[in-house]
Amino acid sequence: MTIGISIALILSSLLLVLLVLLHKGKGGGLSDMFGGGFSSSLGGSSVVERNLDRLTIITGVIWFVCIIALGLLLKP
Repeated sequence: MTIGISIALILSSLLLVLLVLLHKGKGGGLSDMFGGGFSSSLGGSSVVERNLDRLTIITGVIWFVCIIALGLLLKP
């Protein structure tokens, strides 16, 4: 059980990093330094942004549940 939740945590962590990096930059911060101009030309649709937001939130909730479950399982 612990190994399965650990694998789900690792996969959700990697997916969460990928999804956050796919978001369109809203300002001139670090997102522009890591290719913000390139990603803004790719994704201009509001439907795509909304779906990306939903997928990021769902992945974040899965990540949070995995953290809580591991904390409860590994509690002495």
